[in-house]
Amino acid sequence: MSDAHVALVVHAGRPDAVALAASTATELRARAIEVSVVTIERSSVFGERDALDNLTPDMLVSLGGDGTFLRTARRAHELDIPVLGVNFGRVGYLLNMAPAELHGTILETLSGAIPIEERSGLSITFPLEGQTAGLFVVNEASLEKTVPGHVVRISSSIDGEDFLTYAADGVLVATPTGSTAYNLSAGGPVLAPSIDGFVMTPVAPHFVIDRSVVLGGEQELTLGVVGERPAVFVVDGVSVAILEPGQTVRCRRHTRRLKVVVLAEVGLGQRLRESLRQGHE
Repeated sequence: MSDAHVALVVHAGRPDAVALAASTATELRARAIEVSVVTIERSSVFGERDALDNLTPDMLVSLGGDGTFLRTARRAHELDIPVLGVNFGRVGYLLNMAPAELHGTILETLSGAIPIEERSGLSITFPLEGQTAGLFVVNEASLEKTVPGHVVRISSSIDGEDFLTYAADGVLVATPTGSTAYNLSAGGPVLAPSIDGFVMTPVAPHFVIDRSVVLGGEQELTLGVVGERPAVFVVDGVSVAILEPGQTVRCRRHTRRLKVVVLAEVGLGQRLRESLRQGHE
């Protein structure tokens, strides 16, 4: 364990997170563990590089809110290493441990004493500047209206078979991990993190079935912009492209899972209950 490398990713706007990162780094280095501290100002825009892209640690630790965790988790997925989140935000479903537990939790994770959950994420492809781009999605991806007061029309097909065309504020596709975020607010179901699949939920649909559809891990969903209005494509809370009528997004479960450090004594019921309660405070 002494040759391990841990990277702490800190939100610069949270002094308590910055202080905890500094004290934790000191404690870990005293045990001959290599520590890198990366400070980020905001959630990165897709395609922009930052200091995280230059690191290849054995474990990533996020200290901030959901945006910090999502950026850290994407890098952890690229490296196929565990990610641990410490919650300095309001809603704690993703980041399910207290700051005071950080030092001991890192050491126990490195020694193999703490379990790691493998969670399904999404692999999406979409048109960007005349080419096809691909991204890994931790929480959700959505096609949303661009004109206030007007709906956007989104077609859907499952495994190449036409399904429904929605006139709505948008249509989102959420992972099990992200099912308690935008998906839940839109009336979608909560999926246990262990489920091999994802869910499609229309947002404020007009004159059409408003139920969510849960898809299996081997299925592919295609969403297309139809009608006269474009749609903004949003991934994990970040706008990544404007899609014009006729353009499509393809979604399926990513073949590689995201490795998330969890606390064995905190079960799904407790995590969900605390998340729902905090989200409505």
